[in-house]
Amino acid sequence: MARIPTRSNDWGFPRWRGYESAREATTIRLCDRHGCNEAGNCPAPKSPNSPDRWYFCATHAGEYNRGYNYFEGLSAEDAKAREESEQRTADGYTNAKHYAWGGPGDGTRSRDEMRALEMLGLESDAEFEEVKAAWRRLAKANHPDVKPGDADAAVRFQAVQAAYEVLKAGEEQREWRPT
Repeated sequence: MARIPTRSNDWGFPRWRGYESAREATTIRLCDRHGCNEAGNCPAPKSPNSPDRWYFCATHAGEYNRGYNYFEGLSAEDAKAREESEQRTADGYTNAKHYAWGGPGDGTRSRDEMRALEMLGLESDAEFEEVKAAWRRLAKANHPDVKPGDADAAVRFQAVQAAYEVLKAGEEQREWRPT
């Protein structure tokens, strides 16, 4: 009489075995593209607003997506309305707009502060006293009272003022930051 093995791989502890690690063969869905024998693990909609899906391999999914037009069959107004409604619902997943000013800089200063230093012609490690001196020098050189009627000088003066305001706000923030 032959003995039938009764022992399982889990040794009495069912969680020792990985999920879906059974002994039977796993089924693999093939790519739905005719003639392809690759695994089809990339779902793609058969038509807009339909739950039915094609399952393609990565190569054929890329080919499908290159020709897919999400707004196909919609008028220009309907497409714009759909895009706006989806943007409205997706806004919660974007970064908060008020953090954008402090994007990646050099670690001590934000991206906008780095641009402001460049506008004033200073290095990234400039002290605030150097910033003040450069601001005064450039403001005096480009002030509308000094160069009346020069539109380019007025634009440069406004840019210098904006750069100084950005650097001044950053300096004030560093002064009040708890250590």
